Amino acid sequence: MPRVLTACALAALLATSAATAPPKAGRPDAPEQAVQKVVASPGFKAAVADLDKTHDRMVQDIVTLTEIPAPPFKEAAKGKAILAMMKAEGLTDVEMDPEGNVMGLRRGTGPDGEKVVVFAAHQDTVFPEGTVTKVRREGTVLHAPGVGDDTRSLAVMLAYIRALNAAKVQTKSDILFVADVGEEGPGDLRGMRYLFGKGKYKDRIRAFFSMDGLNPAGVTYAAVGSRRYRVSFHGPGGHSYGAFGIVNPMAAMAHAVDALYEVKVPAKPKTTYAASVVNGGVSVNSIPADVTLEVDMRSESAEELAKLDAKFLQILKDAEAHENAARSTSVGKITVTPKLIGERPTGSTSPDSPIVRTMVAASKAAGYTPELGASSTDSNIPISLGIPAVTIGSGGSGGRAHSLDEFIDVAKPESLKGMTVGLAALLATAGI
Repeated sequence: MPRVLTACALAALLATSAATAPPKAGRPDAPEQAVQKVVASPGFKAAVADLDKTHDRMVQDIVTLTEIPAPPFKEAAKGKAILAMMKAEGLTDVEMDPEGNVMGLRRGTGPDGEKVVVFAAHQDTVFPEGTVTKVRREGTVLHAPGVGDDTRSLAVMLAYIRALNAAKVQTKSDILFVADVGEEGPGDLRGMRYLFGKGKYKDRIRAFFSMDGLNPAGVTYAAVGSRRYRVSFHGPGGHSYGAFGIVNPMAAMAHAVDALYEVKVPAKPKTTYAASVVNGGVSVNSIPADVTLEVDMRSESAEELAKLDAKFLQILKDAEAHENAARSTSVGKITVTPKLIGERPTGSTSPDSPIVRTMVAASKAAGYTPELGASSTDSNIPISLGIPAVTIGSGGSGGRAHSLDEFIDVAKPESLKGMTVGLAALLATAGI
């Protein structure tokens, strides 16, 4: 799913005020101060030095993991590879849960069983089974489907674990590192739904970081909700010549799509829709009996999403009635059946919350100008549950995510600089 952070003037204003406001009385460890302490600490500096020293290994991990396909619902091979890597890096309680999430715990100094900080990156890509994922390298640029979204984040996560171990950094809180499944489209956040709904850590998570995409200045604090339908248009079907004049499910579908694209939606809160996948028909000289349409609808506002959803369902009823009135139903009528195939909750972590302020401070500490925005990511689930959560970038640069010509640039200076943001935020939240 696209990772472009939506620019929001109000959010930016709030972020600026949050980042510059003095710490509240009685709160000596305000987020801004915590980040300053972390980046000035010997442990953080030693960890960054290790990230620098082992950068080539991180790049090799990107290549290795990219070349293990992970289409939706078929992430197991990549998951097994990550599980072995987590064990090799010394994490404890390393396991693959029943949904396919791979996780390992880095123990802190606090009592066993206390709250944990989660740091996650997703295994799956948008590409179907059979897609060639061989990495092609041109200098510091890596080309391959899924190389940036989200394989770089997985490699950066592993690099963080190595660096913290090499620097002997001790955190106060346990950190649970998670390589989750089902983030992309049809997965419908199934990995996160399991982690927060059924997983053994579901009642122990106090803060959540998702690393997704590249932009280290980006802070996704708001969850864009979505509703996705697969709509079946059914009719009697027949010969294109001999049965000419009877109802046609494709005509009903076309009427519905045309009506959908007449719907006016607000620019703020940003609300969108897309007719995205069509299937059906048996031959060029046959009126189809069955046609299916898949539609994606999104909004930053639960209210606007609900309005659009209701409008779309009414459009489908109208399309059914329109086609049955427009042509002959002598051998059968058109029926239109929508099936909800995906639903992601909306919500927002307050821009003044400690986790957002921590991210803003960490981004500034690395020399970036923070960009607060909204997107649809793994953070949607914890945000909807009231758990402080943000999605952040892994650093470096690239483009063409979700396309066969996706690429990233792993030139060390910018790559390393971007990697320091997430590490500083993670340590400031877990405590050192």
